Amino acid sequence: MKKTIPIIRFIVAVTFIFSGVVKLIDPIGTKIKLLEYFSEDVLNLDFLRPYALWIGIGLIFLEFSLGIWLLLGYRAKFTLRALLILILFFLFLTGYSAIFNKVTDCGCFGDAVKLTNWQTFYKNIILLFLIIYLNFYADQVKPLFNKQITTAFAHSFSLLSIIIMIYTVRHLPFIDFRPYAIGKNIQDGMRIPPNAPKARFKDIWYYKVNGKIKTYSNADEPWNIEGAEFVKRKTITLQEGYVPPIHDFSIENEQQGDITEQVLKAPEIYLIISYNPLKISDKSQKIVNNTAKKLMKQGYEVIGLFALTDKTIQQKFKFPIYLTDATTLKTMIRSNPGLIKLQNGTVVDKKAWRDLSDYQ
Repeated sequence: MKKTIPIIRFIVAVTFIFSGVVKLIDPIGTKIKLLEYFSEDVLNLDFLRPYALWIGIGLIFLEFSLGIWLLLGYRAKFTLRALLILILFFLFLTGYSAIFNKVTDCGCFGDAVKLTNWQTFYKNIILLFLIIYLNFYADQVKPLFNKQITTAFAHSFSLLSIIIMIYTVRHLPFIDFRPYAIGKNIQDGMRIPPNAPKARFKDIWYYKVNGKIKTYSNADEPWNIEGAEFVKRKTITLQEGYVPPIHDFSIENEQQGDITEQVLKAPEIYLIISYNPLKISDKSQKIVNNTAKKLMKQGYEVIGLFALTDKTIQQKFKFPIYLTDATTLKTMIRSNPGLIKLQNGTVVDKKAWRDLSDYQ
């Protein structure tokens, strides 16, 4: 027991710390994921949508802080009980996602590590048993330092997590794991490698023959059976095919149609991005308009990529606006609005609207 408790304690603590760190550098990403869970066709908790960011920050704070506290041995009994409650909550979410496949990526490790719903669920099952085990032997979880130093470290790390989250919400994540990070080429992210695995499917045909419904494969060719009556067809995925990191990127408007290729081949172009134009504040609108005006005066091309537009929205901005999928825009940049600088399709700079002084 004396040997296993420290090992299990370390595994659980590091897992929660890592999961917390990759989320606290991008709390907007957690907000977006919670909005999926709160939507009508998932948990139908629409009344929680306005509080998604604060709920996300609270969950990230708990996940990171409890991991740090367990590692330090701070208030072990309280920490382990809180971890048990938290892992049960995560187990419910991941189990729901795995069984009903409503949210295809739970975002448990942010954008840093991608796991399937079932992989995440099994991971949480293992963590649950480890945490239950630690709760039985909570007396063996001793502080790493004396009480004063342990308390100081525990509170300092928790406070630091709040400071980091506030900063990243107001600006941009310190580390960007998404396919539109600085240095990434969008065309490369859209390509499918020649030897990439292809999706494989199996059709199951249901036909009524002689008054009984039977199942058939494609090889059986049930449609050729005399007197057979078609009932339904079911397609099963045997193997998921390769999905490129960027698979839904397009830029278009009614006047010019699709200009995606033109934008990605531009030697240098600035994109003003908004995944929710209706929530752009007057202050941020003024800043992006001034930025666009100065860039265009210098001879640079500036366009807007918005999730929606109409005459009223277009009149508010001093640059042409094109439509791009809202989910894509949220992936491209967390700030609403924000700016991305492209050179031949490569992201060379990203700025939240609060940080556009460099371009003014």
